[in-house]
Amino acid sequence: MANHSQPLDEVFLALADPTRREVVRRLGRGPVSVGDLARPFPITLPSFMKHVRALEASGLIRTAKSGRVRTCTLNRERLAVVDDWLAEQRSLWEGRTDRLENFLANPQETS
Repeated sequence: MANHSQPLDEVFLALADPTRREVVRRLGRGPVSVGDLARPFPITLPSFMKHVRALEASGLIRTAKSGRVRTCTLNRERLAVVDDWLAEQRSLWEGRTDRLENFLANPQETS
């Protein structure tokens, strides 16, 4: 179980921080240089780079350096880990609510 949940844990841990969620949101519009990504945040560039490294370690973003510019790109495939987990949860809870609805609509059938 731990091996199966490790990618999900890594992604959720990375997304637990509001700065990193905002970075992912921004990268959803396309690749951006680290400098441009960091500009709206009231933190130093070295502090911002810790967020970039955490997102990169989780697999949510990729970075590439061209000359002196490091560009970040969202790895949309990695978001599928969360999407798959949410789909499982949705299916589980929809099944439970369907059974509850059936029970409430037909109480005489369960006696």
